Amino acid sequence: MQITNTILMIRPVSFRMNEQTAVNNYFMEDIDLKNLEINQKAQEEFDAFVSVLKNKGVNVIVVQDTKEPDTPDSVFPNNWISFHSNGTVGVYPMFAENRRNERREDIFEILEQSGFKINDVVDYTSAEEEGFYLEGTGSILLDRVNKKAYCALSERADEDLFIEFCEDFDFFPVIFTANQSVDGKRLPIYHTNVMMALAEDFVVICSATIDDKKERKNVLDHLKNDGKEIISITEQQMHHFAGNMLQVLGSDDKRYMVMSSAAYHSLSPEQITQIENHCAILHSSLQTIETCGGGSARCMMAEVFLPKS
Repeated sequence: MQITNTILMIRPVSFRMNEQTAVNNYFMEDIDLKNLEINQKAQEEFDAFVSVLKNKGVNVIVVQDTKEPDTPDSVFPNNWISFHSNGTVGVYPMFAENRRNERREDIFEILEQSGFKINDVVDYTSAEEEGFYLEGTGSILLDRVNKKAYCALSERADEDLFIEFCEDFDFFPVIFTANQSVDGKRLPIYHTNVMMALAEDFVVICSATIDDKKERKNVLDHLKNDGKEIISITEQQMHHFAGNMLQVLGSDDKRYMVMSSAAYHSLSPEQITQIENHCAILHSSLQTIETCGGGSARCMMAEVFLPKS
Protein backbone atom coordinates (compact mmCIF):
# COMPACT_ATOMS: atom_id res chain seq x y z
CA MET A 1 0.00 0.00 0.00
CA GLN A 2 1.04 3.58 -0.60
CA ILE A 3 -0.46 4.93 2.63
CA THR A 4 -0.85 3.73 6.20
CA ASN A 5 -3.07 4.18 9.22
CA THR A 6 -0.16 4.16 11.70
CA ILE A 7 2.15 7.13 12.31
CA LEU A 8 5.09 7.49 14.72
CA MET A 9 5.53 10.99 16.19
CA ILE A 10 8.07 12.33 18.69
CA ARG A 11 6.86 14.93 21.19
CA PRO A 12 9.59 17.56 21.62
CA VAL A 13 11.11 18.63 24.93
CA SER A 14 13.95 20.88 23.73
CA PHE A 15 12.66 22.27 20.44
CA ARG A 16 14.36 25.40 19.12
CA MET A 17 15.99 26.74 15.97
CA ASN A 18 18.83 24.30 15.31
CA GLU A 19 21.97 26.25 14.43
CA GLN A 20 23.50 23.13 12.82
CA THR A 21 20.73 22.69 10.26
CA ALA A 22 20.18 26.38 9.52
CA VAL A 23 23.24 26.46 7.23
CA ASN A 24 21.35 24.78 4.36
CA ASN A 25 17.70 24.82 5.41
CA TYR A 26 16.51 28.12 3.93
CA PHE A 27 12.98 27.60 5.26
CA MET A 28 14.08 28.40 8.81
CA GLU A 29 13.67 31.84 10.38
CA ASP A 30 14.69 33.16 13.77
CA ILE A 31 11.95 34.47 16.04
CA ASP A 32 12.30 36.76 19.03
CA LEU A 33 11.32 34.29 21.74
CA LYS A 34 13.27 32.47 24.43
CA ASN A 35 13.93 28.79 23.76
CA LEU A 36 11.71 27.74 26.69
CA GLU A 37 8.79 29.65 25.19
CA ILE A 38 9.53 28.30 21.71
CA ASN A 39 9.47 24.74 23.03
CA GLN A 40 6.21 25.32 24.91
CA LYS A 41 4.54 26.66 21.76
CA ALA A 42 5.91 23.74 19.75
CA GLN A 43 4.48 21.28 22.28
CA GLU A 44 1.07 22.96 22.08
CA GLU A 45 1.14 22.75 18.28
CA PHE A 46 2.28 19.12 18.42
CA ASP A 47 -0.49 18.10 20.84
CA ALA A 48 -3.18 19.85 18.80
CA PHE A 49 -1.89 18.20 15.60
CA VAL A 50 -1.94 14.74 17.21
CA SER A 51 -5.55 15.38 18.35
CA VAL A 52 -6.59 16.31 14.80
CA LEU A 53 -5.16 13.02 13.52
CA LYS A 54 -6.55 10.84 16.30
CA ASN A 55 -10.01 12.38 15.98
CA LYS A 56 -10.14 10.99 12.43
CA GLY A 57 -9.04 7.53 13.50
CA VAL A 58 -5.35 7.73 12.61
CA ASN A 59 -3.30 5.45 14.86
CA VAL A 60 -0.65 7.82 16.26
CA ILE A 61 2.14 6.33 18.36
CA VAL A 62 3.49 9.26 20.39
CA VAL A 63 6.92 8.91 21.98
CA GLN A 64 8.14 11.56 24.41
CA ASP A 65 11.59 12.93 23.63
CA THR A 66 14.23 13.05 26.37
CA LYS A 67 16.08 16.08 27.75
CA GLU A 68 19.42 14.39 27.20
CA PRO A 69 21.02 14.22 24.70
CA ASP A 70 20.22 17.60 23.11
CA THR A 71 17.90 17.01 20.12
CA PRO A 72 16.21 20.26 18.99
CA ASP A 73 14.85 18.63 15.79
CA SER A 74 13.54 15.38 17.27
CA VAL A 75 10.01 16.36 16.22
CA PHE A 76 11.03 15.35 12.66
CA PRO A 77 11.64 11.56 13.00
CA ASN A 78 11.08 10.69 9.33
CA ASN A 79 14.62 11.89 8.60
CA TRP A 80 16.36 9.13 10.56
CA ILE A 81 14.08 6.11 10.22
CA SER A 82 11.72 4.41 7.76
CA PHE A 83 9.47 1.37 8.19
CA HIS A 84 8.62 -1.08 5.42
CA SER A 85 5.94 -3.70 4.85
CA ASN A 86 8.42 -6.61 4.72
CA GLY A 87 9.42 -5.87 8.31
CA THR A 88 12.61 -4.00 7.40
CA VAL A 89 13.64 -0.75 9.09
CA GLY A 90 15.96 1.77 7.42
CA VAL A 91 18.23 3.93 9.60
CA TYR A 92 19.83 6.94 7.94
CA PRO A 93 22.93 9.18 8.11
CA MET A 94 22.22 12.75 9.19
CA PHE A 95 23.94 15.98 8.12
CA ALA A 96 23.81 17.74 11.51
CA GLU A 97 25.80 16.10 14.30
CA ASN A 98 23.23 16.90 16.97
CA ARG A 99 20.50 15.29 14.87
CA ARG A 100 22.31 11.94 15.03
CA ASN A 101 21.35 11.82 18.72
CA GLU A 102 17.70 11.44 17.65
CA ARG A 103 18.30 7.80 16.71
CA ARG A 104 16.91 5.69 19.55
CA GLU A 105 16.90 1.91 19.77
CA ASP A 106 14.03 2.02 22.25
CA ILE A 107 11.79 3.12 19.36
CA PHE A 108 12.11 -0.42 17.98
CA GLU A 109 10.98 -1.86 21.32
CA ILE A 110 8.06 0.55 21.53
CA LEU A 111 6.85 -0.49 18.06
CA GLU A 112 7.22 -4.18 18.89
CA GLN A 113 5.27 -3.62 22.11
CA SER A 114 2.60 -1.93 19.96
CA GLY A 115 2.22 -5.17 18.01
CA PHE A 116 4.52 -4.63 15.03
CA LYS A 117 7.13 -7.04 13.72
CA ILE A 118 10.71 -6.00 12.84
CA ASN A 119 12.61 -8.58 10.77
CA ASP A 120 15.70 -6.64 9.73
CA VAL A 121 17.47 -3.29 10.11
CA VAL A 122 19.41 -1.72 7.22
CA ASP A 123 21.78 0.83 8.73
CA TYR A 124 23.44 3.45 6.50
CA THR A 125 24.81 5.60 9.32
CA SER A 126 28.48 4.64 8.80
CA ALA A 127 28.39 6.98 5.77
CA GLU A 128 28.51 9.90 8.23
CA GLU A 129 32.17 9.10 8.89
CA GLU A 130 32.94 9.91 5.23
CA GLY A 131 30.65 12.95 5.07
CA PHE A 132 27.79 11.43 3.06
CA TYR A 133 24.15 11.76 4.08
CA LEU A 134 20.68 10.54 3.11
CA GLU A 135 17.96 11.81 5.43
CA GLY A 136 15.28 9.18 5.22
CA THR A 137 11.89 10.03 3.75
CA GLY A 138 12.86 13.68 3.88
CA SER A 139 15.38 13.01 1.11
CA ILE A 140 13.52 10.08 -0.48
CA LEU A 141 9.92 10.11 -1.71
CA LEU A 142 8.66 6.55 -2.07
CA ASP A 143 6.08 5.36 -4.55
CA ARG A 144 5.63 2.08 -2.72
CA VAL A 145 3.12 0.65 -5.22
CA ASN A 146 5.08 1.37 -8.40
CA LYS A 147 8.44 0.71 -6.67
CA LYS A 148 9.94 4.07 -7.58
CA ALA A 149 11.93 6.40 -5.35
CA TYR A 150 12.29 10.14 -6.06
CA CYS A 151 15.26 12.08 -4.74
CA ALA A 152 16.32 15.72 -5.11
CA LEU A 153 20.09 15.70 -4.58
CA SER A 154 21.53 18.05 -1.96
CA GLU A 155 24.08 18.11 0.86
CA ARG A 156 21.63 15.90 2.73
CA ALA A 157 20.92 13.49 -0.14
CA ASP A 158 23.97 11.78 -1.66
CA GLU A 159 23.44 10.17 -5.07
CA ASP A 160 25.50 7.02 -4.46
CA LEU A 161 23.83 6.41 -1.10
CA PHE A 162 20.42 6.89 -2.68
CA ILE A 163 21.21 4.34 -5.39
CA GLU A 164 22.45 1.94 -2.71
CA PHE A 165 19.14 2.40 -0.86
CA CYS A 166 17.19 1.69 -4.07
CA GLU A 167 19.17 -1.51 -4.66
CA ASP A 168 18.65 -2.66 -1.06
CA PHE A 169 14.91 -1.93 -1.02
CA ASP A 170 14.19 -2.72 -4.68
CA PHE A 171 13.10 0.73 -5.90
CA PHE A 172 13.77 2.34 -9.28
CA PRO A 173 15.67 5.63 -8.70
CA VAL A 174 14.35 8.90 -10.13
CA ILE A 175 17.11 11.45 -9.52
CA PHE A 176 17.01 15.21 -10.03
CA THR A 177 18.08 18.54 -8.53
CA ALA A 178 15.54 20.98 -7.10
CA ASN A 179 16.53 24.58 -6.36
CA GLN A 180 15.05 27.57 -4.60
CA SER A 181 15.87 31.25 -4.84
CA VAL A 182 17.95 32.52 -1.91
CA ASP A 183 19.34 36.08 -2.07
CA GLY A 184 19.28 36.04 -5.85
CA LYS A 185 20.95 32.60 -6.15
CA ARG A 186 19.49 29.22 -7.05
CA LEU A 187 20.49 26.85 -4.24
CA PRO A 188 19.52 23.19 -3.63
CA ILE A 189 16.37 22.50 -1.61
CA TYR A 190 17.46 20.57 1.47
CA HIS A 191 14.76 17.86 1.33
CA THR A 192 12.70 16.40 -1.50
CA ASN A 193 9.58 16.28 0.68
CA VAL A 194 9.26 20.07 0.91
CA MET A 195 8.77 20.43 -2.86
CA MET A 196 6.78 17.25 -3.54
CA ALA A 197 4.11 15.13 -1.83
CA LEU A 198 3.14 11.78 -3.32
CA ALA A 199 -0.34 10.37 -2.67
CA GLU A 200 -2.09 7.26 -4.00
CA ASP A 201 -3.35 8.76 -7.23
CA PHE A 202 -2.07 12.34 -7.27
CA VAL A 203 1.05 14.34 -6.53
CA VAL A 204 1.48 17.89 -5.20
CA ILE A 205 4.69 19.23 -6.73
CA CYS A 206 6.60 22.45 -7.26
CA SER A 207 8.08 21.32 -10.58
CA ALA A 208 9.40 24.83 -11.27
CA THR A 209 12.15 24.11 -8.72
CA ILE A 210 13.60 21.52 -11.12
CA ASP A 211 15.56 23.97 -13.26
CA ASP A 212 16.90 21.39 -15.72
CA LYS A 213 14.13 20.88 -18.29
CA LYS A 214 15.12 17.30 -19.10
CA GLU A 215 15.10 16.36 -15.41
CA ARG A 216 11.75 18.08 -14.91
CA LYS A 217 10.23 16.25 -17.89
CA ASN A 218 11.61 12.94 -16.64
CA VAL A 219 10.06 13.39 -13.18
CA LEU A 220 6.69 14.47 -14.58
CA ASP A 221 6.69 11.65 -17.15
CA HIS A 222 7.23 9.06 -14.42
CA LEU A 223 4.36 10.51 -12.41
CA LYS A 224 2.00 10.74 -15.39
CA ASN A 225 2.84 7.25 -16.62
CA ASP A 226 1.94 5.89 -13.18
CA GLY A 227 -1.46 7.58 -13.36
CA LYS A 228 -0.84 10.39 -10.89
CA GLU A 229 -2.81 13.60 -11.31
CA ILE A 230 -0.30 16.43 -11.09
CA ILE A 231 -1.28 19.32 -8.83
CA SER A 232 1.24 22.10 -9.34
CA ILE A 233 2.20 24.61 -6.67
CA THR A 234 4.35 27.73 -6.93
CA GLU A 235 7.64 28.34 -5.18
CA GLN A 236 5.89 30.86 -2.96
CA GLN A 237 3.34 28.23 -1.92
CA MET A 238 6.19 25.79 -1.32
CA HIS A 239 7.65 28.27 1.16
CA HIS A 240 4.35 28.02 3.05
CA PHE A 241 5.01 24.25 3.14
CA ALA A 242 2.36 23.39 0.55
CA GLY A 243 4.67 20.64 -0.72
CA ASN A 244 5.13 19.12 2.74
CA MET A 245 1.98 17.00 2.95
CA LEU A 246 1.24 13.33 3.65
CA GLN A 247 -1.74 11.17 2.76
CA VAL A 248 -2.87 8.89 5.60
CA LEU A 249 -5.68 6.45 6.41
CA GLY A 250 -8.24 7.25 9.08
CA SER A 251 -11.07 5.13 10.45
CA ASP A 252 -13.05 3.05 7.93
CA ASP A 253 -10.11 3.43 5.50
CA LYS A 254 -11.02 7.04 4.79
CA ARG A 255 -8.21 8.94 3.07
CA TYR A 256 -6.88 12.29 4.32
CA MET A 257 -4.27 14.66 2.95
CA VAL A 258 -2.53 16.09 6.02
CA MET A 259 -0.85 19.50 5.98
CA SER A 260 -0.25 22.58 8.11
CA SER A 261 -2.74 25.42 8.25
CA ALA A 262 -0.14 27.67 6.58
CA ALA A 263 0.04 25.23 3.66
CA TYR A 264 -3.75 24.97 3.46
CA HIS A 265 -4.30 28.73 3.43
CA SER A 266 -1.66 29.19 0.73
CA LEU A 267 -3.60 26.96 -1.69
CA SER A 268 -6.03 28.35 -4.24
CA PRO A 269 -9.68 27.20 -4.24
CA GLU A 270 -8.91 25.28 -7.44
CA GLN A 271 -6.01 23.43 -5.83
CA ILE A 272 -8.11 22.59 -2.78
CA THR A 273 -10.81 21.21 -5.06
CA GLN A 274 -8.23 19.13 -6.95
CA ILE A 275 -7.07 17.53 -3.70
CA GLU A 276 -10.60 17.08 -2.33
CA ASN A 277 -11.57 15.26 -5.52
CA HIS A 278 -9.29 12.50 -4.21
CA CYS A 279 -9.57 12.75 -0.42
CA ALA A 280 -10.47 14.99 2.50
CA ILE A 281 -8.01 17.55 3.87
CA LEU A 282 -6.77 17.80 7.46
CA HIS A 283 -4.76 20.78 8.63
CA SER A 284 -3.44 22.14 11.91
CA SER A 285 -1.43 25.23 12.87
CA LEU A 286 2.32 24.49 13.08
CA GLN A 287 3.59 28.05 12.91
CA THR A 288 6.34 27.81 15.56
CA ILE A 289 7.57 24.42 14.36
CA GLU A 290 7.65 25.60 10.76
CA THR A 291 9.35 28.92 11.50
CA CYS A 292 12.06 27.65 13.83
CA GLY A 293 12.39 24.09 12.52
CA GLY A 294 12.10 24.67 8.78
CA GLY A 295 9.88 21.60 8.47
CA SER A 296 6.16 20.96 8.60
CA ALA A 297 3.43 18.34 8.87
CA ARG A 298 4.95 15.64 6.69
CA CYS A 299 8.34 15.88 8.43
CA MET A 300 6.68 15.21 11.78
CA MET A 301 5.14 11.89 10.72
CA ALA A 302 7.13 8.68 10.28
CA GLU A 303 4.85 6.22 8.51
CA VAL A 304 4.71 2.70 9.96
CA PHE A 305 4.19 -0.01 7.32
CA LEU A 306 5.57 -2.86 9.43
CA PRO A 307 3.57 -6.12 9.52
CA LYS A 308 1.65 -7.00 12.66
CA SER A 309 3.32 -9.65 14.82
